[in-house]
Amino acid sequence: MFCLGAVVLSLACAPTETTGAGSGGPSSGGTVASSGGKPGSGGSAASGGTTGSGGKTSSGGVNGSGGTAAGSGGVSAESGGAGTAGRAGTAGRAGTAGRAGSGGAAGRAGMGGLTGSGGAHGGGTGAGGSPSGGAGGTGSATGPCDLYAAGNTPCVAAHSTVRALYGAYAGSLYQVKRASDKTTKDIGALTPGGFANAAAQDTFCAGTTCTISIIYDQSPKGNHLTSAPGGGHVKTPDAEAKADAEKLTVGGHTVYAVYIPTGVGYRNDKTSGVATGDQPEGAYMVTSGKHYNDGCCFDYGNAETDNNDDGDATMEAIYFGTCTGWGKGAGSGPWVMADLENGLFAGQTAGTNSSNTPLTSTYVTAMVKGKMGGFALKGGDAQTGTLKTMYEGARPTGYDPMKKQGAILLGIGGDNSNSAVGTFYEGCVTAGYPSTATDDAVQANIVAAGYGR
Repeated sequence: MFCLGAVVLSLACAPTETTGAGSGGPSSGGTVASSGGKPGSGGSAASGGTTGSGGKTSSGGVNGSGGTAAGSGGVSAESGGAGTAGRAGTAGRAGTAGRAGSGGAAGRAGMGGLTGSGGAHGGGTGAGGSPSGGAGGTGSATGPCDLYAAGNTPCVAAHSTVRALYGAYAGSLYQVKRASDKTTKDIGALTPGGFANAAAQDTFCAGTTCTISIIYDQSPKGNHLTSAPGGGHVKTPDAEAKADAEKLTVGGHTVYAVYIPTGVGYRNDKTSGVATGDQPEGAYMVTSGKHYNDGCCFDYGNAETDNNDDGDATMEAIYFGTCTGWGKGAGSGPWVMADLENGLFAGQTAGTNSSNTPLTSTYVTAMVKGKMGGFALKGGDAQTGTLKTMYEGARPTGYDPMKKQGAILLGIGGDNSNSAVGTFYEGCVTAGYPSTATDDAVQANIVAAGYGR
């Protein structure tokens, strides 16, 4: 899809970039201030919450990890009680299931280890899980993917250059490539479940420039993103994002975003575990409400595996921007919409959905969920507050059932339309349609991470 809708729509979606001060924009040469957003007074993690009695042990747990995915020390991210995470069992034996703390990081208590044998993201000491073969580590926090797992809609993709999206993830977040000699370096988190080690990038890239060559999938599925190949609309491969184009502060740590101008995009056409056909799924991303345009298409999510426009219903991705070629929300945007191929939908039909309000905060949470017969759009401020449901209901005419193919893309449309711009901080794709409670817990976790603070 290239935001043209035959010929008539070419003017409606002409790529005019919008940026704004305080967006944490390019740190060099850009038009957006690099302050990383307005300063805050610290994170908004829960201050206490109910002291849990500890996660109960079990003989199997999630994926034979020993211990249930969530203990009784707090169900929502607001309730606190994350406590000290349970140690993952080896080869599926029961772990200690995690004692609920008397406060601690926001999220569900008693992780108890999500995978056996140290697993990709278990809290145990076994090896494995990271793209570079790092140890699983022992984590004490809860990430968005832990919340999705506890809601029985596990992540099948988890991407971020900002932070780990599992509480015990200790592998690489992304890879940078040096222009001077084309060598690469994996950038990991400072601690398991923590923030990216931006200092390692700065040291490696000193005296030259670097691009982001891989955005690693933190889930066990290995759905890593690299520069997108050519497609039906733009025949040539896309460029990699400049590694230091946007510097920001999250949770008191300096990190870098994936800052995407026209011509930059990422993709994986050979994925594992991603929804196909009419299977249910969910996706969210944290993006910028200050860096966007009306081009096609700043997307993150499910797309065609052949890089072509394969017709209605062959995509299900989050779109963010001000393209009005098919549908729009209230006001002048930007909006979260669903790119379902040959249509950006702000609701069930083309045209205006006045309930889909603009998302103009410095950092934005955007969500799309799809299931048999329906889909949902949600959005909110990634620094404060809760999500608003922009739409939840039946699919547009001609988009039921869906024909999803299961590729994952970032920053481009399904046929490699790459005239859009945007910023990507983090995002996940799930197997299954997440519940409202899970959506709310994930939003609270994002707010607690401390974007711009």
